[in-house]
Amino acid sequence: MTKILMVATNVDQIGDQKTGLWLSEFVEPATEWTHEGFEVTGASIKGGRIPIDPNSYSNELPRVWDGVMEPIHDTIKLSEVNPEEYDAIFFCGGHGAMVDFPNSPEIEALLDHFKQNNKLIGAICHGPAAFIGNKDVNDISFIKGIKITGYSNEEEQATGLADAMPFLLEDELKEAGASYESGGVEADHVVVDQNFITGQNPQSTHRIAEVFKEHLSS
Repeated sequence: MTKILMVATNVDQIGDQKTGLWLSEFVEPATEWTHEGFEVTGASIKGGRIPIDPNSYSNELPRVWDGVMEPIHDTIKLSEVNPEEYDAIFFCGGHGAMVDFPNSPEIEALLDHFKQNNKLIGAICHGPAAFIGNKDVNDISFIKGIKITGYSNEEEQATGLADAMPFLLEDELKEAGASYESGGVEADHVVVDQNFITGQNPQSTHRIAEVFKEHLSS
């Protein structure tokens, strides 16, 4: 059975702003993949229950999401993950990822395994923050020379949260050596390069789930 490790943030607050996982960026891919017969495991740096950004859902959650949220209720710690067991890794977004994904030894170790073994590495929206500050054994950025997307500077400015962020994701992805691409504000935009599949924003979630599925099924 194809197994996917889905990594979410543990951070629930940045300054006075409540944050966490952007819910659809976990649930929409997880729904697509479990329907395909893939096995999804929720993971985070600290483990446990994942905080959900209150702006990412209403009181009425889609019924199709029933049962799919269970993996984020009690995530496994990344330090306890055996990457050999997984065929792909996927970093979910939400502003919290900007805090605990960069410069993470646990994420760095996993990225090294997935890149060295040419397994799929995916990230959506703020999820590519996982590529910031994390380098391979040769001290080289994992995304040097890789075409990639993620939440754009223009989109971040539009949220009004740019000043609260530790950095702007687009800027840091470029600084890390990536070839950054944006499809425009709120564009459905997915980029595939080598074993990296990245989506720009929440509007890209369904498409990245489809592209990821196609690559894993081929």
